[in-house]
Amino acid sequence: MAQLSTATLSSIGGTVPIPTYDRSKVTTGVVHFGVGGFHRAHQAMYLDRLMNEGKALDWGICGVGVMPFDAKMQQIMNAQNCLYTLVLKDPDGSWEPRVIGSIVEYLFAPDDPEAVIEKMADPATRIVSMTVTEGGYNFHHVTGKFDDTNPAVVADLVPGAIPGTTFGLITEALVRRRSRGLAPFTIMSCDNIQGNGHVAHEVFTAYARLRETASGDVGLGDWVDTQVHFPNSMVDRITPVTTDDDRAAISKRFGIEDGWPVVCEPFTQWVLEDNFTLGRPPLHQVGVQVVADVEPYELMKLRLLNASHQALCYFGYLAGYRLVHEVAQDPLFDRFLLGYMDFEATPTLEPVPGIDLDDYKHQLIARFSNSGVRDTVARLCAESSDRIPKWLLAVIRSQLASGGPVALSTAVVASWARYAEGVDEQGEPIEVVDRLADRLKAAALRQRDEPLAFVSDRELFGDLVDNPVFTEAYLEALQSLHAVGARATLERLVSLIPA
Repeated sequence: MAQLSTATLSSIGGTVPIPTYDRSKVTTGVVHFGVGGFHRAHQAMYLDRLMNEGKALDWGICGVGVMPFDAKMQQIMNAQNCLYTLVLKDPDGSWEPRVIGSIVEYLFAPDDPEAVIEKMADPATRIVSMTVTEGGYNFHHVTGKFDDTNPAVVADLVPGAIPGTTFGLITEALVRRRSRGLAPFTIMSCDNIQGNGHVAHEVFTAYARLRETASGDVGLGDWVDTQVHFPNSMVDRITPVTTDDDRAAISKRFGIEDGWPVVCEPFTQWVLEDNFTLGRPPLHQVGVQVVADVEPYELMKLRLLNASHQALCYFGYLAGYRLVHEVAQDPLFDRFLLGYMDFEATPTLEPVPGIDLDDYKHQLIARFSNSGVRDTVARLCAESSDRIPKWLLAVIRSQLASGGPVALSTAVVASWARYAEGVDEQGEPIEVVDRLADRLKAAALRQRDEPLAFVSDRELFGDLVDNPVFTEAYLEALQSLHAVGARATLERLVSLIPA
């Protein structure tokens, strides 16, 4: 049994593909914030593909952790020389492993923020990328404006403060590059947010203007606004949380002891706007779609895939399911998801170049049904307050504006409200994982007496509570969930879908 590290690569290479390039020659060109499963299954994998072709050896990744829970990743990455095993789980039960080597450094910002800042200020760093989740952009769900009242942001803006946030660290690096006469790096968001590059541009410019006011960095806001590039992107690969069973199976099947391997589905997609300050790796050579306009692709993904995950998870959990493939293999849920996608989400989309949407939607059901992935319903139910406002409410608003149907998408909101009560239909407790969990649960627990309590939260739902078409559909679905449960509610909703 080999503990994964540089020293054991040659012995592992007899059974599992390993990097074919000399990692000692890889230099950092990308600093990445948020080194979780998705980044390692996606961006790091694409760069590893390039490196295995003898290209992009100057585009190695330095991973950065900012949150306290990232300390565990630091320990494991350092112990394994930043190597990890990526396993594709095929629907037929077969596993495809590969050791990925494109991450060459890992820094934990709370331990040494200066090292993180100087790594970004180094001229060799040309891209700073992020997978910090939808909640990491610190903007208001309804107004889209940067939240300058966030205590962590306020603390970072005190003149002379040691940065602790992603905004503070990245902006300090930009300040140093500017003072040294260096061009700024590109800031590349890889998170599931509509217009993620535009959002990143908005929030980092807002922070820079606040920094300019607080510390006297004259012109900083305009410099970030006009000189830093923020490409939009659409990223896609279902990547469940790694479990101890995954670690044990990788050890047993392949003889590799890996503290934090990554498991994911075979499908992967990355659509990237060609908008970089200091160049980019030749990602188009390894399957990345580099385009002028990402928006049609990202709306397709957010409103079909991501919103469909929300459509299945709360109803699925309430109906007793705990694994995503079990929900997707249920014909009732299959009809509900396709009904939502066909009649409510698709009308809000423009044509997507090179994509047959009917094929794409059926492919999504097949991907969700992959029993090898064993993604959990609970994972999809987490952090709903950062997801539903960005992915699903946009569909509802668009349909309301055009006079289209909203019964299915509005029922998903009702299923979230019912789930947030914190108890399932068998009386078992539900752990509501959300940054607003206490607030959501308190509202949900009032809704049997105040049926609109949950959606009256204008910070999340805006003025939807004032729309009678929305509230009528919402109340009907919520009442049904309380009276007859998730499955019977779905049966009624499915009966409304045109044949």
